[in-house]
Amino acid sequence: MAAARGTFATAQTSVSPGNGFNGGTIYYPTDTSQGTWGAVAIAPGYTARFADEEAWMGHWLASFGFVVIGVETNSLTDFDTARGTQLLAALDYLTQRSPVRDRVDPNRLSVVGHSMGGGGALVAAERRPTLKAAVGLTPFKPSGSPTGLRVPTMIMGGDRDTTVTPSYLDGLHAALPRTTQSAYLQLAGANHLFPTRANTLEMRILIPWLKAFVDDDTRYTKFLCPTLADPTGVSKYLSTCPFVPPGGSTPTPTPTPTPTVPGGACTAVYRTVNAWSGGYQGEVTVRAGDAAIDGWTVGLTLPAGQTVGQVWNGTLSASGSTVTVRNASYNGSLQASASTTFGFTADGTPPTAPLTCTSP
Repeated sequence: MAAARGTFATAQTSVSPGNGFNGGTIYYPTDTSQGTWGAVAIAPGYTARFADEEAWMGHWLASFGFVVIGVETNSLTDFDTARGTQLLAALDYLTQRSPVRDRVDPNRLSVVGHSMGGGGALVAAERRPTLKAAVGLTPFKPSGSPTGLRVPTMIMGGDRDTTVTPSYLDGLHAALPRTTQSAYLQLAGANHLFPTRANTLEMRILIPWLKAFVDDDTRYTKFLCPTLADPTGVSKYLSTCPFVPPGGSTPTPTPTPTPTVPGGACTAVYRTVNAWSGGYQGEVTVRAGDAAIDGWTVGLTLPAGQTVGQVWNGTLSASGSTVTVRNASYNGSLQASASTTFGFTADGTPPTAPLTCTSP
C-alpha cells in the first residue's frame, strides 16, 4: 500500500474551547454518498500543540475515509490521564454535538497520540473498551502499565529515541495483555519527534491499522501480517498475528499445553494461541522453581523444515529445527515460583516435543 493521499476530497473546521478540551480542528471527507465514516481523535505531546506538530495527519487520514479531530489540551502540561479524558471528550463532542456528527459512525471510534498524548491514547482505550483501535506514537504513560487494555493497540517508536527509549517501549508492549491484538514497531533512525512532521513511513503502517480495526476492512491486514508487507525503514516489528478485525472470523486456539520435563531451576510450558493455514502463534510460560533465578534459556524442537518468524519478550537463536530463546533484558530475573511469558510466530504446525528450561 502506498502512503500517498487517499481518494477522498477533504475539508476542515475549527472547534472552539469547551466541551471538556481546549478546542482543535476537525478534518473530514466531503463525500456524503458513502454513508458514515469511522473517526480518529489525536492528542499532542507534552508542552506541544496539535496545530504545531500533528496537524499534518488531519487531511491525510481524512482522505482515506476518516473523520479526524485534532485535540488541543486544556493545559500544555497535562499528563496522560488528563489527555485520555480529553480524547474521549473530543470523541463525544464529535459524535454528539459537532457540525459533522451526521458523518460519523459512533460505533467506529479510535484514538491516536504522540508522547504524553500517546500515553493518553492508551489511557482512553483502557477506560473505553468499545473503541476499535488505539495507536501510541512514542507513548509515555506515567500513570502505569497498560495491563487492562483490551482495545487493538499499536505502539510505534523510534530506535534513536532518547526521550521515550526503545527499552521503555519494550516494557510497555510487554505489559499488554496477551489476549489483546497488538503490534509494536521501531522505525530505523527515528528520534522522538518523528510524528511531528509529515512521515510517509509512519502513515504506511498507521493507515492499514486504522482501516483494518476501525473500518473492519480485512483487505488491509495483509500489509501487517504475518510481517509487514514493506519492512523498509523498520528495525523491529512484533505482532499478535493473525489480526482479526471486529467482523472477521476468530481463529480457533489450541489451548492444550505441551509440558516441559519437570525439575530444574525453571520450567517452560507451551500453548498455541492462534493457528491458521500454514502457521501459528505460540506462547511459552517460563516459571522459576523453588529458588529465584537471574536469567533463563528455553529450548524447543520444531518439526523438520519449520522456522520461527518473530519472537517477542525473548531473544531468538536457531540451528536447524532446534530453537533457543533467552530472556530479554527486562524479564530474566524471577523470584521463586514467579513466571513470565514470551511469544512467537512460526510456519507449519505447532511443536509436540517437550521444552527444556535452564538458568542461567
